[in-house]
Amino acid sequence: MFTDEHLAFRAMVREFVEKEINPHVDQWERDEEMPLHEVFGKMGDLGMFGLEMDPAYGGQGADHLFTLVLAEEMGRADHGSIGMAVGVQVDMATPSLAQYGSHELKEQYLAPALRGEMVTSIAVTEPDAGSDVAALRTNAVKDGEEWVINGSKIYITNSLQADWLCLLARTSDEGGHRGMSQIIVPTDVNGFEATKLDKLGMRASDTGILTFTDVRVPVSNTIGEEGRGFQQQMEQFVLERVWANYSSVSGMQLALERTAEYLKQRVVRGKPLMANDFIRFKLAELASEVEALNQVNHGTARTILEGGDPTRLATIGKIKSGNVGREIAYWCLQFHGGSGYMEDNWTARFLRDNRVAPIGGGSTETMLEYLSRLDGFTA
Repeated sequence: MFTDEHLAFRAMVREFVEKEINPHVDQWERDEEMPLHEVFGKMGDLGMFGLEMDPAYGGQGADHLFTLVLAEEMGRADHGSIGMAVGVQVDMATPSLAQYGSHELKEQYLAPALRGEMVTSIAVTEPDAGSDVAALRTNAVKDGEEWVINGSKIYITNSLQADWLCLLARTSDEGGHRGMSQIIVPTDVNGFEATKLDKLGMRASDTGILTFTDVRVPVSNTIGEEGRGFQQQMEQFVLERVWANYSSVSGMQLALERTAEYLKQRVVRGKPLMANDFIRFKLAELASEVEALNQVNHGTARTILEGGDPTRLATIGKIKSGNVGREIAYWCLQFHGGSGYMEDNWTARFLRDNRVAPIGGGSTETMLEYLSRLDGFTA
């Protein structure tokens, strides 16, 4: 499935993670922030952004397997924060703009993001509208040639450093999923404020509460057709889940490898812990689950390459990645014993970072509800 070009790209991204990411992870975790403009600038110089997007705006015009490779290698970082931040830039905040945005919007906002000069963020979730996107209340009202935006968003990744937001707001009085639009909102406008949140995991990722108080942006900042924002965002959500699924596998594999190495060296009652049948069988079981997810991911990639709809496989992958990641984090820490519970051991961070997987990007329960409807399991 992978060509020499894909393999060369994989080697480049892996070297970048090993040299430009992992040596700084501990400091970023202490700072509770990553220098995204610096890191993204380097990634932009190496052509890691806009892999499948139009070269006219700085994209690479490459096939989808390059996105798969990028996500998998970002998953090898020593924390989850960088993979999530890159995922927002690559597959969560920019796809709608790339597909539906005007030429002017693409030149002003997409091209600098693909060069790594601008940091982006996706502003959808609200205090009372998480997985239930149709319940969102942030509104944009026309005043001449401007939108006047009021409302709030929460749990927004990259928002403390973002230069612009892909905002989903209600732009008409129609209820439910109707009457929403996606709007580009620069973060330097009057009336916008971002406040940092304190999280259990992903500590190096800046996550904020956003407030919009009479924020004014041009109506021309609307992405695509006014009133079609919900539908466009649903497409963007599928890509978000695809990225999350892709990036989870390599981290899980690495966790199992590290744990296995520890178990071979740790001697208890005269034998390595790896000699215990329960431990070996549990590791084998977990490895089989990771490989099953890997096959779902590769099936997703093939579907996208062939121009098909990846929604069902992305949904299955999201369910599986959340559940398997949680299990691996638990057992890797358990098999390390007391040392696994210490903050200076990678297992503690891995446990904290992976706990968000069954929640963010659509909770496991929401995915199960959606899959049951896709497969006709309805009363």
